[in-house]
Amino acid sequence: MSNGDEPDEDEAAPTDLEEFESRLDSVAESLEAAETEADLDEIEATLDATAEALDAAELPEPDDEDEDDPTDALEDRIGDLRGELDEQRGPYLDDVIGAVEDAVSTIEGTRWTEDGDADLANAVATFLDAIGDEIDGEIDDGEPAERLEAAVGALSELALDPDEDSETIEALLTATGELAEDVDAAESWDDLTVREQLTAEGFYDVLGPEEHRDYPPEWNAVKLYEKRYQQDRSDEEAIEMILLALEKLPGGKEHFMEENVLQSLARIAPPEALEDVLPMAGKRNKKAINVVGKIGDPKALDSLLDFIDGDGDRSLQLETLRAVGAIGSEEATQTVANRLAAEEADIRSAAARTLGRIGDTRAIEPLADVLAADPDDNVRASAAWALVQIGTERAFEAVEDNADDSYLVQVEAEKAALSS
Repeated sequence: MSNGDEPDEDEAAPTDLEEFESRLDSVAESLEAAETEADLDEIEATLDATAEALDAAELPEPDDEDEDDPTDALEDRIGDLRGELDEQRGPYLDDVIGAVEDAVSTIEGTRWTEDGDADLANAVATFLDAIGDEIDGEIDDGEPAERLEAAVGALSELALDPDEDSETIEALLTATGELAEDVDAAESWDDLTVREQLTAEGFYDVLGPEEHRDYPPEWNAVKLYEKRYQQDRSDEEAIEMILLALEKLPGGKEHFMEENVLQSLARIAPPEALEDVLPMAGKRNKKAINVVGKIGDPKALDSLLDFIDGDGDRSLQLETLRAVGAIGSEEATQTVANRLAAEEADIRSAAARTLGRIGDTRAIEPLADVLAADPDDNVRASAAWALVQIGTERAFEAVEDNADDSYLVQVEAEKAALSS
């Protein structure tokens, strides 16, 4: 074998099973004796050439189906030798730099507690002390991540050879390993319980001694923040704390806090809550849909209109129709009008009332048709009510022209007559 990256030209490629096994035996011996990166490069070239020869070779296939295929066994052995070769390489300065960059990413991508920030500062200071002899100058200023980024710059300027400077690189790797352990041990917000996170955010500060003892204190706090927001809708802290409770406190059958927080938001309908509640509405959470409707922002329509058609979930359709009506955007008119033909009478009735709340004059004709022909008194009454809400002369005429013996329809017809 030469000292280059390729096998000797006069070293013929193996062609049969014994030659391949002999070649790989030699590679294994060379790995044990390798001392430098150049030695490993030469061994890697031999493995590459051997693998290529194996692909081209026509080794005999086993006679018995249960017998191992010699080609598979040789490929497995080549893979194992490559793994051993990789383990013997290095250490490299790039490994040190990569480990520090990983620490930077962890620090920047994690929310830390006050104690965690102190832990990080100590961890970085310890690391910089450990590598101080290898980098030029001290790195004293900046936040932990900034100081580590400066260390990456200083490390990148070093010229360390993996053979000649292996001890130095190993020492740097040891320091980065300790840095990683210290960063992992620093206290992050995810290490805290929900109660500890809420306490740290000041969520419970609104409670007095008596209120704090009432169970559950979280619900008492939400009610107090709701009251504050009702009294002063510029109270940003109040709505921030309610939304914090929505984020942190669990929902589901065994946990009622999410439901209660959504009920609170429905009562006060803060515009600031739309961004937090809309994703929940998009997952068919009916109470969240109710909140979105109360907020009344047309931006929510895209998340709601698909639910009007439903998929057999009648309560979802009804809740969505009410929310769309509360929003009152004419962008929803056609989608809602389509539900006037729904099989279920309560859906047709809700669709009619939603059209009345929207107030789009394009709905007059389909509502008049419902008033004239729908077999259900409640649906016809809802159509009449909707036409009265639209309130144009043509809408009033449609009610008066289609009044019938239904008491509910007659009441709406009288309203139309008085208004026309």
